Amino acid sequence: MKSATPKVLHEICGRPMLWYVLETLAAAGIREPLVVIGPDLEPFAGSIRAPTVVQHEQLGTGHAVRVALDELGADSAGRILIANGDMPLVGETVFARALEALVSDGAAAALVTVRMPLPSSFGRVVRRDGEVERIVEVRDASTDELRIDEMNAGIYAFEETALREVISQLNNANAQGEYYVTDAVERTVRGGKRVVPVAAGDHHSMLGINDRVELAQARAAMNARLCERYMREGATIVDPQTTYLEPELRIGRDTVIYPNSTIGRLSAIGRSCTIGPNVRLSNARLGDRVTIRESVVVDTQIADETIVGPFAHLRGETELGAGVRIGNFVEIKHAKLSRGAKASHLSYVGDAEVGEETNIGAGTITCNFDGVRKNVTKIGRNVSIGSNTSLVAPVTIGDDALTGASSVVTKDVAPGQRVAGNPARPLPKKEQ
Repeated sequence: MKSATPKVLHEICGRPMLWYVLETLAAAGIREPLVVIGPDLEPFAGSIRAPTVVQHEQLGTGHAVRVALDELGADSAGRILIANGDMPLVGETVFARALEALVSDGAAAALVTVRMPLPSSFGRVVRRDGEVERIVEVRDASTDELRIDEMNAGIYAFEETALREVISQLNNANAQGEYYVTDAVERTVRGGKRVVPVAAGDHHSMLGINDRVELAQARAAMNARLCERYMREGATIVDPQTTYLEPELRIGRDTVIYPNSTIGRLSAIGRSCTIGPNVRLSNARLGDRVTIRESVVVDTQIADETIVGPFAHLRGETELGAGVRIGNFVEIKHAKLSRGAKASHLSYVGDAEVGEETNIGAGTITCNFDGVRKNVTKIGRNVSIGSNTSLVAPVTIGDDALTGASSVVTKDVAPGQRVAGNPARPLPKKEQ
């Protein structure tokens, strides 16, 4: 990968490729995964949601299996599945069928095979009288063997006793000088035991990832799967090729997602929402009938029937109540706006509490940072904040108050009071 990041931790649609393999193994009923890692991955072992064991010497796949077996306690009735951490597109049925073949066919081992277009770097499956005889790696294959289009997908299931027997017999007499797990197949056959093939379907799902080109191809394939899944659950995605999703999202029925939108970090979207175009949601929790256009929403909770955008930026654990209106070029940071509040144009509201039905005029800012700490601005219900008002926190604006245009508010404003100027002062009360 030409990267400081270990290969299996490179992300596909917001998750490391290894995450997908572990999730798929769990879906296939594998309850005791063990990940064999190299020394480069050891500092990241805590981020892997499975037990790990370090293969300190990189002596090949067969040696990696031996390291795993040494870590595991022996179980004479055990079955072991071997998979690669750089194959995130493999479906759970492939793993399940490989294990089932050991029982249904009475075999000592099962080998997942796939028909691949030639030429290919995958090892070839050599048969004799229709039965699997051995696997030959490309570097060791003859000209005739390179013409075989049935290939080893790199997924195996073994009866544990059979695997332990043959793994100790492996040698490294090959072009790479490594111990191949593929040789365990041939040695199992030589021992008079059956190895049954399990045919995989689409060869694209069997592709491993070895560089950033293949990483991008896998990302596109995974994103297409995710879009299809959410569409089948009732969402409309106008253009899946320009919509970028992650696993573990919740998208309600009848929600429409327009092009160039990215949704990630466990975001949850309610029913009948309109998202996009050109929206980024990250850890966003949306109620029903929310509309967001051309905006960025991060770490934010939005209640029903709120409208955001275009060109708004919400962040920092912001909360918007029902029916709130956030307009163009408005930034909201670590603020709570109650039902029906509005900030329609060109404003910054940070570290603030805004009451119901309050209107924040264009150009308003909460001056929340005094050079040392962030301070809170509190604005009550039914307040009218005039255009270009500066609210110098900490400050409280009472219910039904009003600030004049271009006011600089440095002191609390009482409920119902009208202030204006720089600094803002109370206006005379109107004669009755």
